[in-house]
Amino acid sequence: MAWTLADIPDLHDRTALVTGATDGLGLETSRELARRGAKVLMAGRNPTKGDAALKRIRDEQPTADVTFEPVELQDLATVRSLAQRAGAQDVDILVNNAGVMGVPQGQTGQGFETQLGVNYLSHFVLTGSLLEALRSRPNPRVVMLSSLAHLTGKIDFDDLQSKQGYKPFAAYAQSKLAMLMFAQELQRRTDRHGWGLVSAAAHPGFATTNLMSSGSKTMARLGGAVAPFFSHSAAAGALPSLLAATRPDLPHASYWGPTGAFEVKGPPGPAKISRRAADPAPAARLWDVSQQLTDHPFGEGA
Repeated sequence: MAWTLADIPDLHDRTALVTGATDGLGLETSRELARRGAKVLMAGRNPTKGDAALKRIRDEQPTADVTFEPVELQDLATVRSLAQRAGAQDVDILVNNAGVMGVPQGQTGQGFETQLGVNYLSHFVLTGSLLEALRSRPNPRVVMLSSLAHLTGKIDFDDLQSKQGYKPFAAYAQSKLAMLMFAQELQRRTDRHGWGLVSAAAHPGFATTNLMSSGSKTMARLGGAVAPFFSHSAAAGALPSLLAATRPDLPHASYWGPTGAFEVKGPPGPAKISRRAADPAPAARLWDVSQQLTDHPFGEGA
């Protein structure tokens, strides 16, 4: 039987932090978590959009326990500040949802290629900064948002910052492969060190959000041309993330997405993990490189 929103359990004793929560998949994820009673910290970069998102949820759910938390994922100082604030509020569920796609070549405040920095390295630091807080909670859950693009992705350790011939979609695919590898490696390490986390990943298929329009004009035109035939709504695209965040008997290191043809849309269920994403050797190497790049130790003895 297909998983649906009706399968989400009561969440009144749970607190969730969702990044990129002011629109699209993040807003839909936050809305449904709040509907089931969770306290939801909605992290985003734009306070005006944050206020609008809070109003939208509260108009639908007057008793919803939702707050906006400012963060700029291009600046790791604000990521660490978010983790400090969220950790003090007993976060049980972390949904690393935020991302950019196909943007022109650029750098974050720490000099990382924009898509690698925003989509992956910021969430690596956020998760690591919240590790002890999550471990103190019963049944903590971490969800990484990946993408179908991970299937074409490659971690280029010789040019991780894409300085040698930048290609927007290749950089995006690398960042989303990194997120799926991170989810797998986080579970391996929590099992090894007894951290007590359940780590999972999800992808939305082809969901109609503003992510496509935030990238290059070519990608925006392509997305607009094929969306009517192959896409589904942001609400439908959020279902795999919601499943991964809330299903009580979730398999460790699982990956969820739409189950229709080519995983572009349809009811949520198990998704295909590429051979590269499942390989523990490069995942362990990426973990070590990520710690060095961000100067962020991730768990004692990790």
